[in-house]
Amino acid sequence: MAAPPFRRLVVKLGSALVTSGEGTDTAFLAGIAEDVAALRRDGTEIILVSSGAVALGRSLLALPRSARLDSKQAAAAAGQPLLMQAWGRALAPHGLVAAQLLLTAHDSEDRRAFLNARATIAALLKAGAVPVINENDSTATAELRVGDNDRLSARVAQLAGADLLILLSDIDGLYTADPSRDPEASHIPHVAALTPDIMALAGDALTEGLGTGGMRTKLEAARIAAAAGCTTLIGSGAGERPLARLLSGEARSTRIAAEGSPARAYKAWIAGTLGPVGAVRIDSGAAAALRRGSSLLPAGVTAIDGRFARGDCVRIVDENGIEQARGLSRYDAEEAARMIGAKGADIEARLGYSRGDALIHRDDMVLR
Repeated sequence: MAAPPFRRLVVKLGSALVTSGEGTDTAFLAGIAEDVAALRRDGTEIILVSSGAVALGRSLLALPRSARLDSKQAAAAAGQPLLMQAWGRALAPHGLVAAQLLLTAHDSEDRRAFLNARATIAALLKAGAVPVINENDSTATAELRVGDNDRLSARVAQLAGADLLILLSDIDGLYTADPSRDPEASHIPHVAALTPDIMALAGDALTEGLGTGGMRTKLEAARIAAAAGCTTLIGSGAGERPLARLLSGEARSTRIAAEGSPARAYKAWIAGTLGPVGAVRIDSGAAAALRRGSSLLPAGVTAIDGRFARGDCVRIVDENGIEQARGLSRYDAEEAARMIGAKGADIEARLGYSRGDALIHRDDMVLR
């Protein structure tokens, strides 16, 4: 597989693709695993957002299909281990390890949880694992009422800084009308912007087989991804090697353009949306290092002003009180105060733990 012009991909897989009969569709998972391995060899990082736990759990526990939340939660609790076992078996022949993450909407909306999830995904990818993410359906309630992983996958793309989100289901993209009802419906290969007219083509959210959602939720997911600088592909998971065929252009899909780049969108969010709640004072050497593109290290910090929590936006000011940058702190104000002047190796000795050498990483910082 030729390397696509993307550094990091998030792939969402619906229940109807992942499961078959009373178990997982081993042939489908094997094909996805082969594509993942090929992409990894070409230097592309892959994150999977996989549905299927509820369907597998219902079969295992002999539960009837029901709208009751407690029934769905029980099914999810029983089915999630089976889902991860299936992904582990599919990826193992390629020397890849599946790593489970269970997330909720809170993890993308709360800044502290956002940073935790972001750091965990980055660590897993650095270690060579394949994150396999699902909603935490065994405890979540609002998420199960929504019932789709499309929007979750967009939030994952946002927090992971992905370049491309691929939504795989049983349809090969957006049409001018429902192709199952209108033989004159035309496929739309490219969407430059999600205008009201484009959104109207999706109609209402409808149930699709084993999963819930529909084209409406896919476009809503694409809107989230686009705002985060991530392109979206909506395509079919049918047939062999669906990822390879979509990325090569062999299979038809709808491509929804991003608004800028992931890094630019993230920095704009920090600069324009978040109000700083404290300040970190730095010396002239640290100020010069920031202008060269460095992270803010505790060694260059001279004082901490105000009270802030981990994940809060703080101002970074020089010796004259002039703001040099602002960013998301990886430590709270009390921790930061104890770290003043510390070298990287000293952080763990002072705190008893370490979340990395940087007080504010350059990826979470905007220069003023």
